[in-house]
Amino acid sequence: MFKKINPGWSILPQEVDRSALPLLQARALRAIGDGYMAVLLPVYLLSLGLGTLQVGLISTATLLGSALATLAVGAWGHKVAAKRLLCVAAWLMTATGLGLAGLSSFWPLLIVAFVGTLNPSAGDVSVFLPLEHARLADAAQGHARTSLFARYSLLGALCAALGALAAALPDAAAGWFGLERLDVLRAMFVLYGILGLGLLGLYRRLPEAVPAPLVTALPVERKAPALGPSRPIVVRLAALFSVDAFAGGLLVNSLMSLWLLERFGVSLSQAGMFFFWTGLLGALSQLAAPALARRIGLLNTMVFTHIPANVCLVLAALTPSWPVALVLLSVRSALSQMDVPTRTAYVMAVVTPAERPAAASFTSVPRSLASALSPSLSGALLAAGWIATPLIACGLLKIGYDLALWRAMRHHRFEGA
Repeated sequence: MFKKINPGWSILPQEVDRSALPLLQARALRAIGDGYMAVLLPVYLLSLGLGTLQVGLISTATLLGSALATLAVGAWGHKVAAKRLLCVAAWLMTATGLGLAGLSSFWPLLIVAFVGTLNPSAGDVSVFLPLEHARLADAAQGHARTSLFARYSLLGALCAALGALAAALPDAAAGWFGLERLDVLRAMFVLYGILGLGLLGLYRRLPEAVPAPLVTALPVERKAPALGPSRPIVVRLAALFSVDAFAGGLLVNSLMSLWLLERFGVSLSQAGMFFFWTGLLGALSQLAAPALARRIGLLNTMVFTHIPANVCLVLAALTPSWPVALVLLSVRSALSQMDVPTRTAYVMAVVTPAERPAAASFTSVPRSLASALSPSLSGALLAAGWIATPLIACGLLKIGYDLALWRAMRHHRFEGA
């Protein structure tokens, strides 16, 4: 039985366990840090004297490190309490911020990026993701689960948009107080580390996932493999999701920020404002995702909103006009994130409850690994002057993924799908 929350409006949908609340709050806090770090990362690295290719390599290192950490969670995480792993990840986030703030050379920065929690992308590809998803999936059922994941994604998108506004602080502080821009950029990384301490406090409020009497009463289930009867469909989805992730890695937010700076010469404050409004559009669109999924299904919502979004991305890459590109990218943002809560709910619906932690990890790992390969490729293309190529390749690959997903999964019927 789920413990219902108090009547009236709440951040939690009805019939959702209260234990989901700290996870939603943690997602919001993480998103604030991710929102401004994705915009500031390339500016900070360029200010340190690094090149465009090195920015791409560091972005690759962050995603590759997250992928390997997520793989470890999927393979061995079921042996350790999720609450403990989340607390460790929060400490790692603090160390990441402090490490990046205190370093200036390429190789030390690359190592910290690899082992840390920095997220240069628009989505959440960190080690926090499978751990939080598994706990959220246990807190609701059916359409309530879709609504819960929608609010989780919505909070993340809204707070990431607000965080993007903070990207204007370095220029503002330099102008108002006469501070060195690089010093303020370093301070923003320190703030990222402080946010990790806030996460630690939230995760410590989480209850244990399974009461001790239940664990002792079910010794056989504790020895069960991470993935059982749902393995074939999880492998199929993981392969398809990896194509989408590879394409998305070509245009993570840090590289989109770099593209805006080089293609249209926007300022740091303008880039922050762009990510705020596009992030806000993406967040608001997720409010419609659960209702749309109830009408046309999770799979249809994922595919039929994603294709036009990627058509807009390709067109934006080809236009020489900043206002036209802004409109196209805004339309893309209003559509491209509607598949986020529905995709997560779809994965949780097609597997058994016992398989959910592993399914969350094993569908996230290929995404993280695939997305880790492409930022360095985009960095090389941008350094070579092929400015439009990463956007065009991203859009075309994602359209191919949508069509392949539709063809592979259209005959499957599951709860809420």
